[in-house]
Amino acid sequence: MKKFSYIEDFEQWQKEFSFFHPIKVRFSETDMFGHLNNTVPFVYFEEARIEFLAAKGLKDEWLSQKSESIPVVADLQCDFLEQVFFGEKLSIGVKVDSFGRSSCDIHYKGTTEDGRVCFVGRGTLVQISPKTGKAISFTTELKEKLLGQ
Repeated sequence: MKKFSYIEDFEQWQKEFSFFHPIKVRFSETDMFGHLNNTVPFVYFEEARIEFLAAKGLKDEWLSQKSESIPVVADLQCDFLEQVFFGEKLSIGVKVDSFGRSSCDIHYKGTTEDGRVCFVGRGTLVQISPKTGKAISFTTELKEKLLGQ
């Protein structure tokens, strides 16, 4: 198994996912060889991340006109393990791996119907003020929501 700088123990890391979002690979997401274009997992990460935040009760809170903070993606990366083809059904796992003062590291796992992990990824989500653009610290309550506690 390939080593990833953000995954210490792959088997343990896999077990820590509790949120999954289904995806079906569309024809328009594949290249002329019929396999998933290398930019598409980032779209899947976005879709799954939004559903994850909605499941945690944060999407509406952050989208409210009264909200004093919004989440922004500071970086994203994806590592490919297996090819993915048109028509395949995937499950995208999302979890918060760690927190900084105003950021969290979110991890992703793309799995095929037969259980093969086809890609993994991570990204930093930063909470900022929509008015100033400056980082805003996560509250304990927000961290607990993101962790599902």
